[in-house]
Amino acid sequence: MTDSLENRFSNLKQRMQQQLLWLNQKKIFGLSGGVIAGLIVILLVTSWYWSQEPDSFDVVEVARELAPQTSDKLTVGSLTTATTVHLMQTLLNKRGGYLSNDVMPPSLWLDNLPNWEYGVLIQCRDMARALRNDFSRSQSQSTEDNDLIIAEPQFNFNNDSWIFPATESEYQKGLDALKHYLQRLQNPNNPDTQFYARADNLSEWLGQIEKRLGSLSQRLSASVGQTRINTDLAGDSAATQSTSNAREIDIKTPWSEIDDVFYEARGAAWALVHLLKAVEKDFDSTLRKKNALISLRQIIRELEATQQTLWSPLIMNGSGFGMFANHSLVMASYISRANAAVIDLKQLLQQG
Repeated sequence: MTDSLENRFSNLKQRMQQQLLWLNQKKIFGLSGGVIAGLIVILLVTSWYWSQEPDSFDVVEVARELAPQTSDKLTVGSLTTATTVHLMQTLLNKRGGYLSNDVMPPSLWLDNLPNWEYGVLIQCRDMARALRNDFSRSQSQSTEDNDLIIAEPQFNFNNDSWIFPATESEYQKGLDALKHYLQRLQNPNNPDTQFYARADNLSEWLGQIEKRLGSLSQRLSASVGQTRINTDLAGDSAATQSTSNAREIDIKTPWSEIDDVFYEARGAAWALVHLLKAVEKDFDSTLRKKNALISLRQIIRELEATQQTLWSPLIMNGSGFGMFANHSLVMASYISRANAAVIDLKQLLQQG
């Protein structure tokens, strides 16, 4: 009888221990699930917050903030230089900082804003090159500006280097040099630092923009796939190329890259809007003399249209005349019209 009671008590004790163990495990799993769910929510909210594109800004206000006020008037070239500085600062200091080289979540999962960053970066690189080779030099035999010699290659550093060295640190060196150029440019007692607002200099930069916008337009249009006639050697009967190509080429952007191209174009257009607004001020007399102000403003208007709010959570890729929208083709339309206006403006500036 005693043995039977002891066995029952032992069995009851084991059951209670198992029940307590199960409850503890359930509690642990519940807490772990709650923590994981909380982390996922935090990461999703952070991803959404960091994916918001920066707002537009007033180029005149930015120039007055960045340029040292040695006089009441901003010198020629200060707006263009200050705008380039601010664009690079925006890349490094916006929400979430610079994302293109991040290797940890949530940045690791994001690709839209890093592609937007790349579009802005390309325009800053082109402007830095124009500043070094054209705007700061009176003629081909004149010497290069020492600060721009530093800034231009620093902005061309690898855009996704995480460490040893980090991309941000290299771009910051270029920013420091460009800021120093801006300070010297604003100093009336320093005649060795110049920005030459001439029609030929502006035309050179517009030629680079023409190529960038043309490429973006073609890549955006390829979202639906096209069979294009090869025109690589058109216009020159004596032209040759390294290797032969087919007369017709099938071109289609992979579906996984459609949103990448879209956001790169959106970032490039955002940067160009501000750079062109700065150029409008710095080259005011040149543009008025050529009666080209309206042409420049039309380019800005076309590019501003690319910055409209995107209401769809996804970049839609419907066929050209299908039932669903194709955001890439809409973007390509604005980019193409801006590019055509750039070509017209360039030709206008080259006329006597």
